[in-house]
Amino acid sequence: MLAQLFTDAAQSCKGSSPLTESLLLNAAADLSAGGVTTRVMAGYERDRKGTMPALRFAGALHRLVLEGRAPGLAKHYPSVGGSPHLATLWDAVLPVLREHTDELRARIGATVVQTNEPGRSAPLFGGLQVAAHAAAVAAGRDEPFPVRLLEIGASAGLNLHPDRIAYRLGDGAVVGDPDSPFVLDPEWTGRPSVDLTRPLRIVEREGCDLHPIDVSTEDGRLTLSSFVWADQLHRWDRLQAALELAAADPAPVRQATGPDWLADRLAGQVPDVLTVVWHSVVWQYVSPADRAEGRAILADAVARATPEAPLALLVYEPRRTHTGYEFHLLLKLWPAGVSLRLGSGRGHGVPFNWEEQEWV
Repeated sequence: MLAQLFTDAAQSCKGSSPLTESLLLNAAADLSAGGVTTRVMAGYERDRKGTMPALRFAGALHRLVLEGRAPGLAKHYPSVGGSPHLATLWDAVLPVLREHTDELRARIGATVVQTNEPGRSAPLFGGLQVAAHAAAVAAGRDEPFPVRLLEIGASAGLNLHPDRIAYRLGDGAVVGDPDSPFVLDPEWTGRPSVDLTRPLRIVEREGCDLHPIDVSTEDGRLTLSSFVWADQLHRWDRLQAALELAAADPAPVRQATGPDWLADRLAGQVPDVLTVVWHSVVWQYVSPADRAEGRAILADAVARATPEAPLALLVYEPRRTHTGYEFHLLLKLWPAGVSLRLGSGRGHGVPFNWEEQEWV
């Protein structure tokens, strides 16, 4: 039932986005009552939970606010300078739904949820440092390997620039690129087990996505911005900084399935470079068939890896625990045989707790 999916999505916002929680709870009640939300969501009644219809609804409304076409609603949206008043929020939403019913329905049908959260660059940066160092030790090299970074489910490619971000650590130290316009407080507990002051050299960066977003366009920037919950200004500011960084030097993101693209990119060895396959919070959206094919392609590449042309898998994905779900940063490195859980954090990558242990 669509109303239940909206209610479930609202619960996921509880404690972190009161604006989105209130919006979705009211929309769920309106759906149950057969109100205007029913017309806006017409055709999507049987959408799967994984397609996140409620967040597509919220994103479509936010997009109208960002475009300046819902001034009454904008008064509640901090992303454009407003201040939420939850008791009257739905009263401001209703006229927007009535006026833009057809447009909202079309946008909800044409988009997929893509937050491309740049906070995940922080655990990625530390994980790449660990991988480059461990591969060098295994190969008997004095210096860490340069990195070839390949991302599956890259969206707009915002997390393909971890070396170009300034990471401000708790003791005041800054690692990464201290001259970057994007300064990120990663909120780390602990540190990676390597020297972070050594430059991370990424010599090639590329991604794939079924629905890539072009950050050089206004439409692309608005699409990503619309999926940030409007009262989470820390995430909003982080995204805008990442968009500025990516627009100056966009990383290529190909429109392709993960297995097809990965088979092409891993077909040959690249000597004197550590090839890293990376993905974050994407596994849940991949079909079982594509998962199996992707594993087989990776296994073939693993068999060809050498100390001089090593291969790594680095992922940041949710894993079920006795208390629910945690997001774990996991590393496998071949042929060195390294298998580590580097730590855990929240879905957006910030904060993060470094705690290196064997990954079995």
